[in-house]
Amino acid sequence: MSRVEFFNPAAETMSADELHALRNARLKSVVRHAAANSRFFAEHFERAGIDVAEFRGLDDLAKLPTMCKEDFRREYPLGMCCVDRQDLAEMHMSSGSTGTPVVMPYTAADLEQWAECMARCYAMSGAQPHDICQITPGLGLFNGGFGCYHGARRYGMFIVPCGPGNTLRQIRLARDFGSTVLTAVVSYGIRIMEVLEEEKSSLPELKIGIFGAETFSDEMKKRLSSGLGIEVFDIYGMTETGGIGTLGMDCKDHSGIHVWEDQYAVEIVDPDSGEAVPDGEEGELVVTSLTREALPVIRFRTGDLTRVIHRGRCACGRTHLKIAGVTGRVDDMLIIKGVNFFPKQIEQSLLKIPGVHPTYQIIIEEEHGVRNLHINVEAEPGVTGYMIEKQLKEDLGFSPDGDVYAPGTLPRQEGKAKRVFHRKAGEGKA
Repeated sequence: MSRVEFFNPAAETMSADELHALRNARLKSVVRHAAANSRFFAEHFERAGIDVAEFRGLDDLAKLPTMCKEDFRREYPLGMCCVDRQDLAEMHMSSGSTGTPVVMPYTAADLEQWAECMARCYAMSGAQPHDICQITPGLGLFNGGFGCYHGARRYGMFIVPCGPGNTLRQIRLARDFGSTVLTAVVSYGIRIMEVLEEEKSSLPELKIGIFGAETFSDEMKKRLSSGLGIEVFDIYGMTETGGIGTLGMDCKDHSGIHVWEDQYAVEIVDPDSGEAVPDGEEGELVVTSLTREALPVIRFRTGDLTRVIHRGRCACGRTHLKIAGVTGRVDDMLIIKGVNFFPKQIEQSLLKIPGVHPTYQIIIEEEHGVRNLHINVEAEPGVTGYMIEKQLKEDLGFSPDGDVYAPGTLPRQEGKAKRVFHRKAGEGKA
């Protein structure tokens, strides 16, 4: 039996002309669908002076108004929905713990679209139908677990639906059932690796790790790859686009994230002006869903920073464009002592130091309006605070203070790891 390399070869290897024609038709259709069936979108376009009847498709995309996370929150729970309530089959919402959550409703067709995108991701990783897929994201309101589940079922995999936590049981189940594919948030992959190291054991059947929900550096990918003995993939998607994997993933070439262009139109814009930036230049990702029914986002400002890496046919055979992995957020840039940087840059710097573990805390301390940076990091004996300060000075241009902790002693969280903490001078440790 030949190995599967594509889930949907016709869609994944379309020519540029075929993709453009399909995307153009779908964009016109989704804009009209949204305007005709949602009070929010009808008013949204009207305020911007958009005559939907005259909308020409991709050539007019940049003329449409953008939308943002606050629109979801103002219209909570279903104020933006474009179908009748009886046509909804499922819902998920953001994992954030503050503020009004972002809700994404799904029709049956939307769930099929999600499953299609995720199945493409599994195939792109080299996973095969009937592989054993261990799902560690929660199967609940957050979309991660269900996205992995819908896609694995569509692809024909054997599913071990563990959900998060109970790492010793996770490892036992992976060993007992011979799990070959692991899906997880980045920080939980690290936790599994740590427990395996403590046990001085391994998971020899595990071959593929698909990680999402958190940005992570190339150094972290290398650490996961070597620590678990697997090939690591960076999957991309968010609640607003329909969930994990909807936007795409990196392929075995590992040179960028393929965006499913037949399903989504993406733009990279200057975060301040909103104008498009040239390919290769970093900017904010703006996403338009082309096929979703219940709630298609149209020019949604994600807040994620990335850039276009390549257009055209990839070494893997896919023709959908590639973007860089998310380098940070428009709204999580840190400014300390006049230096602008993102938390991911701290991670990249720390993991260059032999013996440093991937669990760390970035503490922003404020006193009389002055912000100072403090880094706590786990490391093996022999790693000193001076070594860490020296590396950060070299990479960031200034030396934050910090403390080195023994492996396993900094607090962990289930789900997404919290890396950045804020405190006033004199307060206790994070």
